Amino acid sequence: MADYDRPVIIIKKVKKNKHAHHGGAWKIAYADFVTAMMAFFLLLWLISMTTPEQKEGLASYFAPPNVAPSTSGAGGLMGGTAMDSAEARMAGSVPEVSMDSTVTPTGQQFGTKEGALTGSDQREGSEFDVAKASQYDLKAKDDQAFHSAAASIRQAWQAMPDISEIADNLIVEETDEGLNIRIVDQEGRPMFPEGSKYPNEITRKAIAAIAPILQRLSNQIRISGHTAAGGVYANPRYGSWELTADRANTVRQILGEFGLKDERINSVVGRSTADPFFLNDPYMAANERIEITLLHEIPPVPSNLSP
Repeated sequence: MADYDRPVIIIKKVKKNKHAHHGGAWKIAYADFVTAMMAFFLLLWLISMTTPEQKEGLASYFAPPNVAPSTSGAGGLMGGTAMDSAEARMAGSVPEVSMDSTVTPTGQQFGTKEGALTGSDQREGSEFDVAKASQYDLKAKDDQAFHSAAASIRQAWQAMPDISEIADNLIVEETDEGLNIRIVDQEGRPMFPEGSKYPNEITRKAIAAIAPILQRLSNQIRISGHTAAGGVYANPRYGSWELTADRANTVRQILGEFGLKDERINSVVGRSTADPFFLNDPYMAANERIEITLLHEIPPVPSNLSP
């Protein structure tokens, strides 16, 4: 068969084109729109939940500081007043009748304690700081003097061999009130005869030894007498209160006899069983004691501070 009798087959390839890429910019715009709408509805909700007073406070917070809600004078922002180059009112201006006490003082940094205090508050705060610093200085001075006094008292007692047997009855320690000197009873070794306001001779020597040391200090002194619970008194009109008061007063007399002046005495009190040394055992012999306390000096009160 001749080739020209063969049918011709034509293959046509169709090339399909893809759609062009549109990009993702619309997604970012849509996200910004949704965020803005959410913030808008949140703002509407917050406004609906606030009270008129809160709204006024928010408005005043964002208002410029030189805008005042006043319509006096010409009705403008300055309320009919004018300011000169030194930021002071010029003659003829309306006098200022109120002042915002919350404004930070000139020269002070906002957010600090000094910046928060204004006027009388700042002066009172400064006076308080000065008084507080003075109190700390006095306490530090007292502590140093008390350390020296305690060492001197222990040395004075150690230099007396005849009172070494009552060394456990003599206690010197610093407390929150000051320097406390305790003369306590031990089991079988009392410092005072039972029911007597006069101390034993050895106790008297221990008390007399500390009088010159106490006189060298300027602090006031409190003397208190204490007794243990369970005491029996033959005289119904003379009990633990009278006995502890008399013992404290006798100690004051001994200290005065050996150099301590009366003006140094702050108080002489009898405490009976009201203040036991051992709270868990008020019947213990050590609750019966004499306490001589050198008190911390009272800080001076500012002259312009009224009660």
